[in-house]
Amino acid sequence: MSLAAKTCVPCKGGVDPLSRADAERYLSEIPGWQLSEDGRRIQREYKFKNFVQALAFVNKVGGLAEQEAHHPEIRFGWGHAQIELWTHKINGLHENDFIVAAKIDQPD
Repeated sequence: MSLAAKTCVPCKGGVDPLSRADAERYLSEIPGWQLSEDGRRIQREYKFKNFVQALAFVNKVGGLAEQEAHHPEIRFGWGHAQIELWTHKINGLHENDFIVAAKIDQPD
């Protein structure tokens, strides 16, 4: 099953974050995303023609985050948006982070 077809399962903590090897395997399914140096976060930069398009994208991501109950760090401004994902309760990566990333990249 593709990551985008899955639904996030609440992480209540008490589990280990994904290993770097597992994170890199998931990363291969979401082109354009990068793994942080410490292997605990993923991020991607998006470019847009103007502020309005960037804002519309951020609003789309916000709605998706609410649906999945898994919320990214979002930074944006004129013509760009940066999304960063990790699971706070385990201070690292969980499958949920990759599910949300895959859903963000789906066309509208």
